[in-house]
Amino acid sequence: MKPFILLAGLIMTAVAAVPAAQAQTDGTVYLVTYLELKPPAKKDAATLLKSLRDSARKDDGNLHSEAVEHVSRPGQFVLLTNWKDQKALDAHLAAATTKDLRGKLHELRASPADDRVHNALTLAKASDAKARRLVYAVTHVDVPPPRKDDCIALLNKLAEASRKDDGNVRFDIVQQTNRPNHFTVVEVWKSKKAFDEHTMSAHVREFRDKLTPMSGALYDERLYKAMN
Repeated sequence: MKPFILLAGLIMTAVAAVPAAQAQTDGTVYLVTYLELKPPAKKDAATLLKSLRDSARKDDGNLHSEAVEHVSRPGQFVLLTNWKDQKALDAHLAAATTKDLRGKLHELRASPADDRVHNALTLAKASDAKARRLVYAVTHVDVPPPRKDDCIALLNKLAEASRKDDGNVRFDIVQQTNRPNHFTVVEVWKSKKAFDEHTMSAHVREFRDKLTPMSGALYDERLYKAMN
């Protein structure tokens, strides 16, 4: 997977909360934009990215928009947005403000922005989060096309179990529209401790044990924090 997060990545694929864990079939689309920018330009990049996030929130058809930054890799970010439909996303990308901000971010690039459009695979209503510093995990998962359905079964099982773990705020999985054997997992946790305990759980070990033999790449889990 090319470095961009997320967070999109983030992102918060962006991933919105829906009343129950289910596949979304109403045309909603999720854009995860990964950005890898020059570390010395981190401050300017963060300002531009937050402006892009805030601009997206004002656009017609935007349901959610957030930006996250890597906890230890300066210059790595994910923008997570979700949209009422593809038409709303296309209008956002064509808008003058979007083009201007993305153009300025491109000038600071270490790598080109990596946009990935998704449909929902499994979403659930987010829990109330009162923690001051939430921990985000954005993970790309892909398998050879013949193993797509096997992977979907594993991901659904992982999401269902993980949402019950202490400290979980959100655990959403979206599926790329142009490559349905590629997925993005967006997790939000109340603390790093909660995330670490989750990774040691039996259901995570079982998931990785079964995914690894079929996976098309390393399990690319990355940790982020929200940009306020």
